Amino acid sequence: MKLSISFQRFFESGKATGILLIGCTVISMILANSGLSAAYLGFWAHELGGLPLAEWINEALMAVFFLHIGLELERELYVGELSDRGSALLPVVAALGGACVPALIHSLLNPGGPARAGAGIPMATDIAFALGALALLGRRIPASLKIFLTALAVMDDLAAMVVIAVFYTAHFSPGYLLGALGVLAVLVVFNRVLHVMRLTPYLIGGVVLWFLMLRSGVHPTLAGVMLAFAIPFTGKGGPSAMPSHRLENALHRPVALVVLPLFALANTALVIDSDWMHGLLSSNGVGIALGLVIGKPLGITIAAVGAVAVGVCRLPSDLGWRHIVGVGMLGGIGFTMSIFITNLAFGGNEPLIAASKMAIMLASATAGILGYLWLRLLGGPEPAVEQPSAERADLAA
Repeated sequence: MKLSISFQRFFESGKATGILLIGCTVISMILANSGLSAAYLGFWAHELGGLPLAEWINEALMAVFFLHIGLELERELYVGELSDRGSALLPVVAALGGACVPALIHSLLNPGGPARAGAGIPMATDIAFALGALALLGRRIPASLKIFLTALAVMDDLAAMVVIAVFYTAHFSPGYLLGALGVLAVLVVFNRVLHVMRLTPYLIGGVVLWFLMLRSGVHPTLAGVMLAFAIPFTGKGGPSAMPSHRLENALHRPVALVVLPLFALANTALVIDSDWMHGLLSSNGVGIALGLVIGKPLGITIAAVGAVAVGVCRLPSDLGWRHIVGVGMLGGIGFTMSIFITNLAFGGNEPLIAASKMAIMLASATAGILGYLWLRLLGGPEPAVEQPSAERADLAA
């Protein structure tokens, strides 16, 4: 399978983004536990326009991240791996398994109490880190495995968005939500009826949409996804004329080099005290760790095997089940999305947030290392199946 130039660029950029995120996390952890701790933590708590700086990052800049994810998903649905039902179904089913099993593991270990809200934490996959780990393997792995992981991670993030919308909504205001839906309807009319191809009206509408979502109580980052699907994907003159394509390309570097690093710096400033191991070994910490390290590969593999066994979809010819297991391990790299959901699930409960983030980082690192080593040793392409000599003779004739 030959990868498109745009996909190759997207995939290779994951390596750089993953390395940058690791660097930001290490720097943030060092500063938070140094003599500069008070100044560093106070910087992120500094209020700007009535909101702490960290909240501006988590609610405004992350809306840009979700917009980028939405545009990628839109592209996949129109012309990518998800545009063909036969090709799309395997990563979709695998993603559902990879979301449900980790949530089930956490729920079984935390049937009640405040930790119960953390069931969504181990559900998601960090696209940047997972693709970065896969990029380190280079040509040792089949091309279709890269596409499979990308589609799976995108669907994982979509599932996480649904979880955020349904389970992590506070102080609900129907009036503001109706206003947001009204703005979305206007943008859809711009797209479908008036065929407006300039980006400016959509971006202005997107800002209004974000504000109304913020006031509605539904997390405002979802405005990014809603806006993505309101922006036209088709256009005359090839991909460069498509508003969605232009915006996706324009956002790629800012998201990779600004939004995600700032998110990592603001959300991994964890002060490690003498009691950190207690939180890590709590039912919540263990549920997150087991969900990411065990639940992810288990759910992805079982769902994929079941779907292929019943004939719903098929495994690409250059992939074996060992590849799916390896991708399942990389799917356990939750990091960005898992930390994001942690902030929503345990808002205000700082000890629980800190323990959850520590579990996420350690489990994500473990999942990434295991997945990388597994695929490095066992990730070679499936050998081509040779045809019997009689069949080859018939074909030649």
